Amino acid sequence: MPIGTVPGVVSLPPDARVAVTTPYAGTILKVLVIQGQAVKQGEVLAVVRAAESVQFGAALARTQAELPVVAANAARLAQLSREGIIAPARADEARAALAATQATLAENRRLLALGGAGRDGTITLRAPISGRVASVAVDTGAAVGNGVAPFIVENATNMRLDLQVPERLAGQVHPGMEINVLQDGRVAQGTVLAIAGSLDPLTRSLAAKASLPPDSGFVPGKGVMATIAGTGGAGGVSLPAAAVTRVGDHHEVFVRSANGFRAARVTVAGQIGDRVFLSAGVSPGSQIAISGVAELKTLEAGQ
Repeated sequence: MPIGTVPGVVSLPPDARVAVTTPYAGTILKVLVIQGQAVKQGEVLAVVRAAESVQFGAALARTQAELPVVAANAARLAQLSREGIIAPARADEARAALAATQATLAENRRLLALGGAGRDGTITLRAPISGRVASVAVDTGAAVGNGVAPFIVENATNMRLDLQVPERLAGQVHPGMEINVLQDGRVAQGTVLAIAGSLDPLTRSLAAKASLPPDSGFVPGKGVMATIAGTGGAGGVSLPAAAVTRVGDHHEVFVRSANGFRAARVTVAGQIGDRVFLSAGVSPGSQIAISGVAELKTLEAGQ
């Protein structure tokens, strides 16, 4: 038995949106994607020209040229030190100079590798994850590096639901409980991941997070109704959705009696697909009208 149906909004998990930035300020040379385009991890999004990367490229070239000389000098002085020709301190100084040159070389390589920077002053911006380009905030010729991230890529494979659990269900909803969301005639099943411990003073509801199955077809921002399945306790009955009608502020079904059909007020616990679950109002075994309900409703109103 469901314990209730609550409103929810489809959202993305925190790690599903990644900003693509440039480590150095520069100018966009080429933009290779458009908003909404599907991209794979590592695919090129844009090319940036940055003068700072040229400086690091030049520094890398100088250090690479110096390294063989410094290494040979350190080896020569180490040999002379072992033979007692020079003081050991001079060999130690040469080894320290070699270590410093190697560290500078590694640092320049890391700085150039950061963001795909090349020695020619270009930086290649690539998609950090597979997904869709959610935002393109730049155009060819625009300056980048000191403001908004030029690209945002989002992976919409796994969705989340931001639920509002009403006060009446406080204490009944727990992580691990199953939820069901009707989408395009089919039911998507998920799981409650977390629920807040205090009520929102404005909405008088508890904020909760739930998962949705991969590729469920939902769009972030879409409003849905989620039915939370119970884990035991009181039972109820399940009926086709067509059997239940709304009258004013309550629901009714039409139960067969000796004189035809009579209206019975029922409590709807929730709906999963084309089945409605009732926690009160009718008992198992009752014969319920599942067609002609509108006509029966009209007859009842005319009595």
